[in-house]
Amino acid sequence: MSDPPVLRQAGPLAAGKFNSPIFEMNIDAYILQQPFDRQDLLRKIHKVIIASDKTVEAKVQLMMGKEMIVYNASGIFKYGLASIKNYMSLHVLPIYGSKNLHSKYKYLLGSANFQKGCINFKNEKQIPINIVEELILECSRVDLLKIKEQYLHSKQK
Repeated sequence: MSDPPVLRQAGPLAAGKFNSPIFEMNIDAYILQQPFDRQDLLRKIHKVIIASDKTVEAKVQLMMGKEMIVYNASGIFKYGLASIKNYMSLHVLPIYGSKNLHSKYKYLLGSANFQKGCINFKNEKQIPINIVEELILECSRVDLLKIKEQYLHSKQK
């Protein structure tokens, strides 16, 4: 069972942007504060990510100036799930680095709006859960820490 949906003060003032303390919010509380018609889909996608990629830990935090559920693997951002004003977003770092994965899922999720590493959608019709599960299962095999280490090693040469 998850923590009750409460806010807990987490730290100092945000650097220069906000005039109030940053609050740590659990995932259930984050989903419950979203528009009712989005809650079920956000919950389903969250469950798929947690079940399909055992390398990630999830928490609500600010990213790109937006509060979202962030999924880190070995301390490295891997996925993000957000509810923005006019749409929801699934950020998927492994598709940013793989033209094959990006092309495959852009085709399979043709009615969603694709960016480099982000999929924007308005409803489940645009991002069917079975395809999200397939995407996350494929991305779960991507070791971002290994990629980062290889990149840093190549820069030393």
